Amino acid sequence: MTPHRLVAQNRKARHEFAIEDSLEAGLQLTGSEVKSLRAGRANIGQAFAVDRNGEIWLMNAHIAEYAPAARFGHDPLRPRKLLLHRRELNKLLGQVKREGYALVPLSIYFNGRGIAKLNLGLARGKKKADKREDIKKRDWDRQKQRLLRAQN
Repeated sequence: MTPHRLVAQNRKARHEFAIEDSLEAGLQLTGSEVKSLRAGRANIGQAFAVDRNGEIWLMNAHIAEYAPAARFGHDPLRPRKLLLHRRELNKLLGQVKREGYALVPLSIYFNGRGIAKLNLGLARGKKKADKREDIKKRDWDRQKQRLLRAQN
């Protein structure tokens, strides 16, 4: 796999949700949005994906306006269509409707060919106790590493 350049990341997603599966989706963007992404001016912290008429749309993702585009610019919070194969789309929609999963954007990046992609996670919401358990596990792993380093 060729390296990719990260533009925006949803760090809270792994804390708030248990990510069960993830897949790469294309984004339908305007020229000024691509330029703004290349400048690294995006935020997907509050973003989510929804089903509209059998298509998946990225909502509430903020891609800042590109100043040189002036009157040909874009609305920073406009809904953006996600580009997926029909089989992937049907699988995701089925799991969201039947099994109560949520579609959470994890990151936006440019792949090796310079095309903007979205890493979309199929997630289930965590309860407060699950979050506490994750924190305990992380702390224990850190302590374990310290102890192993101290022994050597």
